Amino acid sequence: MKPYTASLDSGWRHEFIQTNNIRLHCVTQGEGELVILLHGFPEFWYSWRHQIPALARHFKVVVPDLRGYNYSDKPLSGYDIDTLSTDIQGLIQALGYVKAHVAGHDWGGAIAWHLAQKCPQMLDRLAILNAPHPQRLVQEMSSNLDQLRRSWYMLAFQVPGIPEWLIQQNLKDFILNVFRGQAVRKGAFTAEDNQIYQEALEKPGVLRAALNYYRQLLAPQNWLQNWNNSPLQIAVPTLMLWGEEDNFLSNKLTEGMERLISAPFKLKLIPHCGHWIQQEVPQLVNRELLDFFQSDRTKVISNSK
Repeated sequence: MKPYTASLDSGWRHEFIQTNNIRLHCVTQGEGELVILLHGFPEFWYSWRHQIPALARHFKVVVPDLRGYNYSDKPLSGYDIDTLSTDIQGLIQALGYVKAHVAGHDWGGAIAWHLAQKCPQMLDRLAILNAPHPQRLVQEMSSNLDQLRRSWYMLAFQVPGIPEWLIQQNLKDFILNVFRGQAVRKGAFTAEDNQIYQEALEKPGVLRAALNYYRQLLAPQNWLQNWNNSPLQIAVPTLMLWGEEDNFLSNKLTEGMERLISAPFKLKLIPHCGHWIQQEVPQLVNRELLDFFQSDRTKVISNSK
């Protein structure tokens, strides 16, 4: 297994953990209360490279490659959000814990939202980074032309076979455009970072699996269910960090979230920051996550921006 930047991964452990009938490759560091960090598309554990050592000074940090990504198993099925959430539920149990702090970005955030609704007893605190609630996203795509415009790629991914072939044929440019091209703070992505992401996506089966997340979300039966039903209340203390200049997701997706969350909730909008928030402003994200996960459990978190 290729090490990623020796100066970064000093003290990190790579291991495979069995959960929900698959193996997830995980990077782990630290001891104590469990913190799970969930990545998005088209990333893998590496997107949390700046957070792992900072959080591991106080917690046991576990960062999986999600189902289908990088070194994790790539089954033909199981890319619906129920199964993806069960993967993480099983991961917490396999690690010997009954609950965890969970932070998720992009698709990892969608899984974290669902996990908080499905089994709130397993979450200590929930941190969401530029990730709309999946039901809210589907509803906005149905009624908000601005979000529909931003989400064009999700619709394009519905065509079987062709999107992964096109991305594979132009993978270097795809990586450059999706990360550095969409970042507000361009220096967040070096040439080495782009190469590392490219190598992860080149692994057989990864692109098919990654696009299946979107195909499952927007499958007709799931679309109708998400569009017709009101989201369940979130009963877990929640922090939402949001880069204001996200080209993929409208800031409107953050509005009214306090009505969905019955527990203490804090929303913090980050100016001059795009979608890749934990990579564009890593020190700010580290401070916010540490403050949130370490804060007094009896303290009320105010609704604020």
